[in-house]
Amino acid sequence: MSNYLVLIEYAETETQITAIQACIDAKSNRQAALDLNIDLRGLQRTIRRVERNAARRGYSPDHDMNKTAPEGYIVKGTSTLYDDEGNTKIQWVKTSNEGRVAENLANILEDYKYKPAPKVAPPTAKQNSDLATLYTLTDFHLGMYAYKQETGDDWDTKIAAKVMVNAIKDMVHKSPDSELGILNIQGDFLHWDGLDAVTPASGHILDADTRFDRMIELAIDLNAWAIEELLGKHKHVRVIICEGNHDLAGSAWLRKTIKKLMANNPRVTVDDTAMPYYAYLHGEIMLGFHHGHKKANKALPLLFSSEPRYRAMWGAATYAYIHTGHYHHKEVDSHENGGAIVERHQTLSGRDAYAARGGFISQRGAVAITYDKVMGEVERVRVLPREQ
Repeated sequence: MSNYLVLIEYAETETQITAIQACIDAKSNRQAALDLNIDLRGLQRTIRRVERNAARRGYSPDHDMNKTAPEGYIVKGTSTLYDDEGNTKIQWVKTSNEGRVAENLANILEDYKYKPAPKVAPPTAKQNSDLATLYTLTDFHLGMYAYKQETGDDWDTKIAAKVMVNAIKDMVHKSPDSELGILNIQGDFLHWDGLDAVTPASGHILDADTRFDRMIELAIDLNAWAIEELLGKHKHVRVIICEGNHDLAGSAWLRKTIKKLMANNPRVTVDDTAMPYYAYLHGEIMLGFHHGHKKANKALPLLFSSEPRYRAMWGAATYAYIHTGHYHHKEVDSHENGGAIVERHQTLSGRDAYAARGGFISQRGAVAITYDKVMGEVERVRVLPREQ
């Protein structure tokens, strides 16, 4: 088991450390699995993940790789010079910091263990089956840092968590007992998309208050909590996590993670659409969603009416409401062009330095909108950001 004594140095999560240490103590994988009360195959998968971590860092004795890369880097390739007896004389190691995002995400989710959340008891209050309440959070920018003296508002992950919890609670408490609750994460829930705090497309440097690992974990926790809060209010909950320009990849893994976490809750449906346009038909009312980074508001009625996967839904609806974000301020197409009202939502998030220095000003807030299956919007609750 001496190999495990070296291998434990490359364990990167508590699960991995526990597994390798159990193998060292038990002196056999099978006994270690029994001691940990886990499946042997599960233990072996964890060990293989540590072995891959080690190989990425340059340690794989079976392949004559013994020169490790610094923390935060991976080995892209090696070149080895052998003597006549086959012994290693010189080894060149090529390293890179690319690929660490996916690796770190896999490690984080391994500790999370994808344990489906337990079933939540249905609400006891009488539900109105004609109603659906839409809870929208857009441009939340979890992980962003803002300094009040510069931007007008303080913002960091601790503040963000308090603001989101209070906003969801306020909206749930004040909204009617609709049979359906829709959690609409309208894009840019995460402030950045990888190990470096930069915008995905242009690489602009962003103000960040935390590390990528912590932001991922908090994002999962906050969304899982919000869904459970809605489950206590509504008989059915639908979850929409829109792609944003700040979280092109983050929105995808967050959506997939929430879908797995809620696998044991039949009252939860996660929209797993793999394109940045989402829709749901509530009776005769169509609800459309897009962050706003790909298409302007005025172009969205035509897009949703002509998009093949939504064409039948559009035809079955007597009216449509399309929701966007992206610019952080409220904007409603009052002309109802194309048979739809297009509404851009405000954000609960504080301004960052870019917005403040650019002179962009908007009120902060979030709304829960209740729709009747036939009449459309019938009630609206607006909340303001609060930490207490």
